Amino acid sequence: MKRLAPLLATAGLLATALPGLATPSASAASIPAYLRQTPAWHRCSPDRPAAYECATLKVPLDYQRPEGRTLNLAISRMKSENPAKRRGVLLLNPGGPGSSGLYRPVRTNASMPKEARDRYDLVGFDPRGVGESSPIGCGGLSEAEVGVGGAYRPETFASDVSWARGIADKCREKSGDVIPYITTRNTARDMDVIRAALSERTVSYLGYSYGTYLGAVYSQMFPERTDRFVLDSGVDPERVWRGMIQAWGTEAEPAFERWTRWAAERSGAYGLGATPEAVSATFWALVARADRDPILHYGEKVTGDDIRADPSLFFDPHGASAVIKSIKASADKLPQPPGGTDPGAGGKGAHRKGPGVRSPLGGVRAVGPDVDTGAASEGPDAAPADNATAVYWAVVCGDTDNWPRDPELYARDAARDKVKHPLYGDFASNIKPCAFWQRPLEAATPMKTRADVLTVQNEWDPMTPLATGQGLHQALKGSRMVLALGGEGHGVYLSDPTACANIPVNAYLSTGRLPAKDVTCHNPPPTPDPEGGGARRP
Repeated sequence: MKRLAPLLATAGLLATALPGLATPSASAASIPAYLRQTPAWHRCSPDRPAAYECATLKVPLDYQRPEGRTLNLAISRMKSENPAKRRGVLLLNPGGPGSSGLYRPVRTNASMPKEARDRYDLVGFDPRGVGESSPIGCGGLSEAEVGVGGAYRPETFASDVSWARGIADKCREKSGDVIPYITTRNTARDMDVIRAALSERTVSYLGYSYGTYLGAVYSQMFPERTDRFVLDSGVDPERVWRGMIQAWGTEAEPAFERWTRWAAERSGAYGLGATPEAVSATFWALVARADRDPILHYGEKVTGDDIRADPSLFFDPHGASAVIKSIKASADKLPQPPGGTDPGAGGKGAHRKGPGVRSPLGGVRAVGPDVDTGAASEGPDAAPADNATAVYWAVVCGDTDNWPRDPELYARDAARDKVKHPLYGDFASNIKPCAFWQRPLEAATPMKTRADVLTVQNEWDPMTPLATGQGLHQALKGSRMVLALGGEGHGVYLSDPTACANIPVNAYLSTGRLPAKDVTCHNPPPTPDPEGGGARRP
């Protein structure tokens, strides 16, 4: 593969350059067939708005062999209602990898302010391999196999290796002829096919979480096609993909420290300690106690590893305090407090057993402010139940060749990070299926070309932490960043009507003018939800 790398890189550049031929000056004969499609739009569903239209394009499985096998690419749109102000199309991606974006135009149409909304036809799509776009699967993964891996312990590491190898083997056996082509670079090429099919010279874009990396890759592969791009809740291109998972270990620590201060200031309400040090001691005592003797909590035995399994919990101080208070009450065999959070109920603090423990991504489901399910298909061509997991690993393992192949290296890293970052470091560095994945067909995309895009970030984002959002901004020369200080949660723009970042993002989408310099604004502090569901905005 190393000897073939220059050849593959050259072929990749040729494939990248092809969509640029779709210009008025190019002869029809010189334009590939996949760039000469005309969507056959139709109403998506009788129970959806009439303005919500769907179509299907064909894209090459392998852009280096465009005359070969093809995949379906499901797309959707809601057109601008003000043609006089229309600028073009705004492609939408809610995150992932593995999340459907087909219903995204309906959601965005309902929440985007008119001054920005009038400028665009909103265009959604299911990325290749996802949902209605030739979905892939791994043969029906079990509940224990879904997730990004469990805590590191020397005595269970052999089973962790078996878990990782088993997923790689199952995915290869079920979808091995397609999986190597389910990558971010190919999805970016698919985006350019959408652009050509819509007869647009350029596209604008709104992408969340994983969608920020997809947008960044597009901006590098097709800089001349990149118009107004908003990249919300950033993935650091320098960390794809092992480093992004490890960021959940490193960046959970400052969130945990912030939580201990918050809970200490409210010791009367939560009883976890009057100082940050005391709150921390209460937490780690619970972890140690549950490791010795699992705590029966809402009918489920919870171990110390279960308590540590969701680092995103501590980015929501109110929610974390309610969960830890509830677990402490169970440990002390006290009546559960009103509004207590059941870790087995799938909300904040939800845990799963085994090496497939769920991650801050919600169990390798969508990495975005929410999950689109409005356009789910049914019938024989419906996406398999493990579709999101299959696409997740296809992209995360197939985008880059920087995954170690030696299981012992994962063991050493996990043991080290369990000491350095005790909350989640060993989970993050433990072995993943990528250790046994086939080598990628292309190298990761270097971020060398200037990209005048807008990045957006909450200060306390649990899934793409502030450090990774800053990394995205630094990697994209020419970008500007809007940072919402005090902002909590994953996804900023349109996720909260009171978010201070909405104003500069709306201005950019409406006018195309980036801020003269980076913008730092202050979000209003969240207020506790009286029903015990975490924090909410006033």
